[in-house]
Amino acid sequence: MIPQARARLDDFLRSLRYERNLSPRTLDAYRRDLQRFTDFCDQNGIGDWPQVDAETVRRHVARRHRKGLGSRSLQRELSALRSLFRYLLRQGVVDHNPAADVQAPKAGRPLPKILDVEQATRLVSFSGDGPLDVRDRAILELFYSSGLRLSELLALDREAVADIRQGRIRVTGKGNKTREVPVGRHAIAALEAWLRERPALDRAGEPALFLSRDGRRLSARAVQQRLRQRARQQGITGRVHPHMLRHSFASHLLESSGDLRAVQELLGHADIRTTQIYTHLDFQHLAQVYDQTHPRARKRKA
Repeated sequence: MIPQARARLDDFLRSLRYERNLSPRTLDAYRRDLQRFTDFCDQNGIGDWPQVDAETVRRHVARRHRKGLGSRSLQRELSALRSLFRYLLRQGVVDHNPAADVQAPKAGRPLPKILDVEQATRLVSFSGDGPLDVRDRAILELFYSSGLRLSELLALDREAVADIRQGRIRVTGKGNKTREVPVGRHAIAALEAWLRERPALDRAGEPALFLSRDGRRLSARAVQQRLRQRARQQGITGRVHPHMLRHSFASHLLESSGDLRAVQELLGHADIRTTQIYTHLDFQHLAQVYDQTHPRARKRKA
């Protein structure tokens, strides 16, 4: 860009320092972001600020995105450009802000963390025959077998599993909506074992299915803590939480069946778009298999 344009950029940075009293680190970030844009302008024959239009800004953002810059970083760069052009507008250098309506690509929704099949099996296979061991095993088997939310599991009463041998239970989910979910044979066996131990903890006729040591309905915090303890006990690293078992249930079921609608119904999702996140998890698995096995895709070993 022409020297006059670069001088106006320096004036803007000085105004940030003395008028807005920004920290040196923030000023350096502004300087780097705006220098990248002026380099882009130089490469495209743009010599002064009035020549910059919205299409120029969009092309710059697209170029940075192709180089792997994330949504938040792009939003920060656009914010710097908007601030610069607001300054130039006040100075009468330009007659509009070309970055005002340019948006950064939306950040992708983070994929939920899941356990693989071996980890999920190991998690529910801990040793111990005490009442709390039996209870915890029933809780984890039910989470993984039926994809329950933590709130749904905690709300279950004893009567919900009166006919557990039928292989299904009725739960109340979000919006007070009820649905029936299947219960696998391992979870049925674990629940029956817990029902034999439960009377020893039920000292006041508590209706809850899962009881604490003192005979009260389990709290969400207690289940979260017990799950973390069991994960550590089984050598599973990372933060393991109840919703991870729900994610694992959905991902493993979709991977085996490919039936997105069925998974939606089992999870109790009102909108199938919520369930579609698991298709991305499934594709990641397929892509990994492809990379490891296809003769034209196999990665070279170092």
